[in-house]
Amino acid sequence: MLKNRRLLCIALASTVMLSACGFKLRGSILGNNLPFKSIFLAVPETSALGIELRRYIRGSGELEIKDRQEDAEATLDITNEIRDKVILSLNSQGRVREYVLYYRVTIRVRDNKNVELLAPTQIVLKRDISYNENQVLAKEAEEAMLYRDMQTDLVQQILRRMAAIKPVDANVTTPQ
Repeated sequence: MLKNRRLLCIALASTVMLSACGFKLRGSILGNNLPFKSIFLAVPETSALGIELRRYIRGSGELEIKDRQEDAEATLDITNEIRDKVILSLNSQGRVREYVLYYRVTIRVRDNKNVELLAPTQIVLKRDISYNENQVLAKEAEEAMLYRDMQTDLVQQILRRMAAIKPVDANVTTPQ
């Protein structure tokens, strides 16, 4: 009986502490605050980044992906996608000890009238990776995993930047 009360008190205390810390489930990144409801992705069908971007957008259910640019309210262009590997440090024998992995992508968003909603923006992600020539296969697998992780982060950053776009009001005139 005493054990059950103790477990109940622990469960209740942990619930109270968890709610007090401000924890909240992450909702959809896109939400309902986009100035458009459909998008055309100007990304090659075979691009790993494009595949993950399409999957994430379809999964959110907030935005419709159009097959033709003319049918979409906005177009997401990925103008540049570069994966790079740079030597970070060498050991005393002059062999590589660490690398830095870079994933650079340049994006822009235009509406159906070709007005830029998001100017060309470069997103750069980087990860450090140690290297051991005795574990070449393991390090190659780790590198591939880090690039996949960066790709997932990149998709989420792209979607957050799209969600931050402010609608262009056609009724506003510029002073002359």
